[in-house]
Amino acid sequence: MDPRHSAQDLVRCNMCDASDPLLHCDFCEINLCKACVGEHVIDSTKKHQMVLYKERGSSPSYPYCCEHTKDQCKHWCEQCDIAVCAQCICSPNHRRHIFLDILTFTERKKDHIQKDFHELEKILFSKYQHFASNVQVQKAELLKNTQEIKKAIDKHGEDLHREIDTIIQKLKSDLDEMDAKHMAVLNKQEDEITLTISKITQNIADLKKLLDSNDVSRVSAYKSRNAEFKRLPPKLTVSLLYFTPQTINPEQLYQQFGSLSAFSMTTEEHGFTMETSEAGSSPLKPMLDEPRIIFTIHTHYRGIHKWLCGVTCHSDEEIWTCGYDFKIMSLYNLQGKLLKSIQTKSDNSPEDIAVTRSGDLVYTDRQNRTWNTVKSTRVQTMTRLQGWTPRCVCKTSSYELLIGMDSDDDKETKVVRYSGSTEKQSIQYDDKGQPLYSSGDYKYISENRNLDICVSDHKAHAVVVVNQAGKLRFTYTGPPSTTKGSFTPRGITTDNQGLILTADCDNHRIHILDQDGQFLRYIDSCQLQNPVDLCVDTIDNLYVAENNTGKVKKIQYYR
Repeated sequence: MDPRHSAQDLVRCNMCDASDPLLHCDFCEINLCKACVGEHVIDSTKKHQMVLYKERGSSPSYPYCCEHTKDQCKHWCEQCDIAVCAQCICSPNHRRHIFLDILTFTERKKDHIQKDFHELEKILFSKYQHFASNVQVQKAELLKNTQEIKKAIDKHGEDLHREIDTIIQKLKSDLDEMDAKHMAVLNKQEDEITLTISKITQNIADLKKLLDSNDVSRVSAYKSRNAEFKRLPPKLTVSLLYFTPQTINPEQLYQQFGSLSAFSMTTEEHGFTMETSEAGSSPLKPMLDEPRIIFTIHTHYRGIHKWLCGVTCHSDEEIWTCGYDFKIMSLYNLQGKLLKSIQTKSDNSPEDIAVTRSGDLVYTDRQNRTWNTVKSTRVQTMTRLQGWTPRCVCKTSSYELLIGMDSDDDKETKVVRYSGSTEKQSIQYDDKGQPLYSSGDYKYISENRNLDICVSDHKAHAVVVVNQAGKLRFTYTGPPSTTKGSFTPRGITTDNQGLILTADCDNHRIHILDQDGQFLRYIDSCQLQNPVDLCVDTIDNLYVAENNTGKVKKIQYYR
């Protein structure tokens, strides 16, 4: 019965139901009036402990012994960690054991219980409440963040639709303008022909009258105009316009639209953190025990003092290549067929090549101090540098370009981020003001999926990796067993798993690192000869350009 909604009953004797009992049997846990005490304790089958009602529960309740069931245990054996009775103490099983009074042991145990109680109630409970509250906050922030990202995606989609609508309107406007020009030319010729036809018709009528006339003076005055009409108008043939739509590649369109950052979650354990992350939903793929060559492309970059020096993926089916002392950049398919050749604008050999997110070829011209883009077959100079010489180039995930460059005196090197032809960021020094890169010599560059900027520095015998803000993350000079200066890095690329691959040219192998610079393994079983440049396609096939042989080898290193 709920005491909040009913009158409370009086405490009564459990034997006669008399009110206000004075005594309580702690062992039997019943209330007794004075008259019933004698009757209760006369039951010799049980032990009794009579106390005043107000002191009920104060008598210790001793456990009964498991071996001697009628005896209560009033001691505790420390060696056996059990309660024991008087007979147990004298038994051989507990010879030379140390015994404590069970109430003393209980008090000690209560001290531990008190500490546990205090820790649970005052510390752990509040911490768990804090964690629960934090989870609720993070859930709310996650939902809010998801909605904001969805709005951003919707807005970007609307912007993209507007851009597409603008392109459509521009194409239609261009079509109308060209159509109007063609129509104006045709209308002009039509008017001229109509006028001439009118003149011929009139002349025919005049000649008929002369033929029927006997007027000698008019007939003798006639002069022929046929020569005038024999000069026929030029024949116009208007070439009909046609529209060539680009093939829509859903995968490329998805990549060009934008991407979500890598999923990341940090778990904190007793003062240290363990971080796990995944990009999209693809875990790190297992590697082949022995990487294998899928096929080899034989390029034309071979000759005296002429070498293959660059390779970059145009798609999963085509690669661009370039070479030293070759002013031509060549596009090959995977069957080795030459599809297209582009000549540099200055007739100089390109220093490095890359393909932008939109599919345009980019190349650096060291001698001309420019970097250039190739749209279809038209070459456009984007920037001509002053005091600096462009060397290496790569695309970024944000439709920008990273270009490594040397000062004219070869004393400084920096990496510059460009959006279009606008410089957005310059990376040159570490936190202590020291140069990040050696000056001069070969360098290659790539952006990792975590937005780190990875540069292979041949002169420094190192791979230098900075984060997106330009802060040094690590420098790799080879695995621990590497002899100082024997690592000769050239081409560098990063794959979809976040691994970093760099060509060790003089040692004829590829180093594979994780995104924190830890050496994982070599690719040295594919008969590589002076690998000079690398790239990977969208499914992590590796393309290796060999310096001296002029070959590009496609290598599978994941299962």
